Amino acid sequence: MNSSKQADVAIVGAGIVGLAHALAAAKRGRKVVVFERNLPVVGASIRNFGMVWPIGQPVGVLYDRAMKSRSIWVEIAQLADFYAEQCGSLHLAYRQDEMDVLQEFVDTAQKAQRVELLSPAQVAQKSPAVVTEGLLGALWSPTEMTVDPREAIRKLPSFLAKAYGVEFHFGNVVTEIAYPQLVAGGERWIAEQIFVCSGADFETLYPAIYTASGLTKVKLQMMRTVPQPNNWRIGSSLAAGLTLTHYAAFAHCQSLAALKARIASETPHFPQWGIHVMMSQNALGEIIIGDSHEYGLNPEPFDQEIVNEYILSYLQMFAKVPELAIAEKWHGIYAKLPGKTEFVTQPEPGVTIINALSGAGMTLSFGFAEELMSQLDSASHHEASAAVAH
Repeated sequence: MNSSKQADVAIVGAGIVGLAHALAAAKRGRKVVVFERNLPVVGASIRNFGMVWPIGQPVGVLYDRAMKSRSIWVEIAQLADFYAEQCGSLHLAYRQDEMDVLQEFVDTAQKAQRVELLSPAQVAQKSPAVVTEGLLGALWSPTEMTVDPREAIRKLPSFLAKAYGVEFHFGNVVTEIAYPQLVAGGERWIAEQIFVCSGADFETLYPAIYTASGLTKVKLQMMRTVPQPNNWRIGSSLAAGLTLTHYAAFAHCQSLAALKARIASETPHFPQWGIHVMMSQNALGEIIIGDSHEYGLNPEPFDQEIVNEYILSYLQMFAKVPELAIAEKWHGIYAKLPGKTEFVTQPEPGVTIINALSGAGMTLSFGFAEELMSQLDSASHHEASAAVAH
């Protein structure tokens, strides 16, 4: 084995969590190296809507983290030259129990959230895609934005390398960590800080820690249409009543119980498959549609066509598009720690595992990386000061 190479910060994984920590470290002047086992990234970070979705996060730490991430996305999209649309979002209500949740949410919202209820006529002005027949109203939020994850995740490494000198090693599997050393692709490296951001591939490194963690995996099914004709755009990203049952931002609403009970009674297949239906649009004009949620450490590799049919059928209740021909279907798998919004632990001094951002990696990663890097810097400063005092 060759003599050790060195870096200030070594990161395992070039998905959105790893890239966010690479950016946060590089902005602080650190020499950063990133190892990614695939050529190029093919995991959950490119298999999502591309939605940056603060409206889904409860007010407090998570909402603030989402808004910090949003500001970084806006800045870095310009610098790295990838598509980012500040499109806002609409949650559409066609039943009174859905409208009750929206009304309660707006009544209890913080001023910083800038949400409001819109009439059907106002909704039609925001998006030509909305089915207005039977529409009671909608929740409008201006904070949501959309990137194309396939474009963004694959452009960010080149930007980080050019702007900050971040060194990327794609196709290199990290097989061993014993701080301050790690082995990647048969080469030994030494780093002052090591971050393990391995996503759904969490069994490879520190397997005993993951076994004890309670982490599981979530499989989701998604689809993408052909580009819409004549540059037709949906305007805002769209969601409807099912989505109110999915995101923690709405969990405090007492009216949510009646909505959940009605959905479980009328359409039990939705909770059975963890389905809530949303749509976004990328720069190519393609509509991204999803999704479902199946939980387990060993998700089935076989997609269920009935799940896609459920999703498309529900979508057409609230959205209409010129061309709904499906060009691609796929599934993604991400890590989740039930009841928690992230999994962070230090298996040994100098090594930090960051995982299980609960399917909200695009929304939370940049803000979380800033928080964590600041905490670690502060801890190092205190340790240095204590050493000098002694």
